[in-house]
Amino acid sequence: MRTLIDKYSQHVYHVAYSVLRNDQEAQDAAQEAFIQMYKSLPDYRSEGFKTWLTRIAFHKAIDAKRKLGRRTAEDLGGEEKIINIPGRDEDVLTRLVREERQDKLRERINQLPAQHRDIITAYYLSEKNYEQIASDAQVAVKTVESRLYRARQWIRKHWKEDEWRE
Repeated sequence: MRTLIDKYSQHVYHVAYSVLRNDQEAQDAAQEAFIQMYKSLPDYRSEGFKTWLTRIAFHKAIDAKRKLGRRTAEDLGGEEKIINIPGRDEDVLTRLVREERQDKLRERINQLPAQHRDIITAYYLSEKNYEQIASDAQVAVKTVESRLYRARQWIRKHWKEDEWRE
């Protein structure tokens, strides 16, 4: 447990802080996230651990933000509940999930045979078009097309989707 906390404490804190924008509240939410993680470990289904923990931290931060909103409304004497969760905070979780998937994909791409790895990296990760790749490799555009086709075929044949996707 200590190892997990040491490894992920900064990450969990940053997720909580991105929602709460308050150091003490973010620390409290991070602590709550680790408590929830410990309680939920038996239900963990071997999905991306960092993504799973990020979701827990994100939801704990949102809960804390809601409590702060209620306290603020009560302090003002109002009956209304103030719940202000900026939409961009949800983008933090989406970005983290996307980054983790990209990291997994990079790991898988690094395991490809060299002739396929270069073309897949150039097209999908560097987002180069056929002409740019052809120019860099000093080959014809048709050669780029056929190499990309063969790389995709190799991936379809050798990778099982459930092995590397969440």
